[in-house]
Amino acid sequence: MDEKDQQEYEKICYMCRRPESKAGSMIVMPGNMCLCHDCMQKVFDSVMGGGADLSNLDLSKVDLSQISGMPYRNLNFNQPENLDGVGDIGVSKKQQIKKKKEKKGPDFEWKDVPAPHRIKHQLDEYVIGQERAKKAIAVAVYNHYKRVYSEEVRALQGQEQEPEDQVRIEKSNILMVGPTGSGKTYLVKTLAKLLDVPLAIADATSLTEAGYIGDDIESVVSKLLAAAGNDVEKAEHGIIFIDEIDKIARKKETSSRDVSGESVQQELLKLLEGSSVEVPVGSNQKNALTPMTTVSTDNILFICGGAFPDLEHIIEERLLKSSSMGFGAQLKDRYEKDANILSHVTNEDLRKFGMIPEFLGRLPVVVTLEKLTKELLVQILKEPKNAILKQYVKLLQMDEVKLVFEDEALEWIAQEALKRETGARALRAILEEYMLDIMYEIPKDPSIGSVIITRPYLEKSGGPLIRMRG
Repeated sequence: MDEKDQQEYEKICYMCRRPESKAGSMIVMPGNMCLCHDCMQKVFDSVMGGGADLSNLDLSKVDLSQISGMPYRNLNFNQPENLDGVGDIGVSKKQQIKKKKEKKGPDFEWKDVPAPHRIKHQLDEYVIGQERAKKAIAVAVYNHYKRVYSEEVRALQGQEQEPEDQVRIEKSNILMVGPTGSGKTYLVKTLAKLLDVPLAIADATSLTEAGYIGDDIESVVSKLLAAAGNDVEKAEHGIIFIDEIDKIARKKETSSRDVSGESVQQELLKLLEGSSVEVPVGSNQKNALTPMTTVSTDNILFICGGAFPDLEHIIEERLLKSSSMGFGAQLKDRYEKDANILSHVTNEDLRKFGMIPEFLGRLPVVVTLEKLTKELLVQILKEPKNAILKQYVKLLQMDEVKLVFEDEALEWIAQEALKRETGARALRAILEEYMLDIMYEIPKDPSIGSVIITRPYLEKSGGPLIRMRG
């Protein structure tokens, strides 16, 4: 380990894998191999029989190659070629924990914090529609910055407890509900690119109760720590997005232990509320060879998202309970064609779906995403900065060919995507299908100058318009 790494990263005990922030100062052995005082004492106790007086022991005269049980006892430490990398054996770069730096001020200036309308304006350039969701995300992130800033100022002032006249800002975790392909994950991924706050995206489908095969709950925080470059303080001010949260709903009509459903919800409670958890550094699994560190989730913002299939039927059933005879009765088919029926969701509906009340209580902000319409799908095709059509245009530009889509062709693609009922994901699937032959044939003829995609070509009743150069 070079001098720069020694200044930036903590030393880790080779035997117990604890960093120096937890185990105390380290004893640096030959070859830059670090041992904490506890492990060193255990080694001497085992060597000397546990009853020897070690107060006058001179470590410089100890022959490490003769000590039974000492790691790397067969190495010849007197030869320089055997010393390369000994101190880093078993601790890869991604598992090294950064030291806590002495702060002279907050990590950022308050004037540099983007206002909610600026965050939403940046999201508008990439995400079409979903105005309500973008506003809620922008406000949540802005308040998150406020909380981080106020906590840092309070820590720098050395205030153990808040004064009576000062209010401490609490976090408001978010639950995003929307049909598949409506842009939940894409919205958060875009947010990660725009902001300078650590953000980790985890999948709830791989989580199981502790003790069973699968990822532990702490692996969610471990991913955030990795996204923050193993900087614990930076990770404690980050954002975690847990996708597919509906997959951990309580399983109905089962008598077996629900280790990947309700149990996961119960174990997530401590993270959402705020607690200190032991997480492995640079790995999703805890074992004797993985360094461990403590991360507090008090100031971590959690955003959970899920499609919640068939939730529409639960909402519709509740809304139609008030149906009665007479002029005030609601028609039974009133909500059947309501594209935004999810906007009527309540905690009662989510509990009936299988989410426990304690879990929902820790996600006070519920944001619903609208089902994409034909007009929105057309906009998604051509307007965002990273629009799908722009990607294909750029691909053919590299072959010096101009690609053009007629408006009628775009409407046909949007209409076909609605039939597939997979949201915006269907757009790429359709374009991949119809652009395959064009992408294959165009490079054959260098005299082709432009290609125009028409509706008859998509309907398989004609072909694209091809114009030659000149």
